[in-house]
Amino acid sequence: MQLNKNLNEEEMIQAIGNNAVREAQKRSLENGVPNVYSKNGILYYQLSDGTIIMEDPFSKGVLKQKLDFLTKVGQ
Repeated sequence: MQLNKNLNEEEMIQAIGNNAVREAQKRSLENGVPNVYSKNGILYYQLSDGTIIMEDPFSKGVLKQKLDFLTKVGQ
């Protein structure tokens, strides 16, 4: 990550935060974990293939099985 040396402290902190978020989103998708966004109180899920859906992918299928397993392990 390269930062512009002409940024003030607030801009630098914002740039570091933005880069961290983008990296976390990228890693999530690479690991098959959907990114979740909210707009006007509505949830949207970005799948690893780039598709954006409104149906909760954790409510059924493989992601539900993984979530159920992780929930049990954490108890």
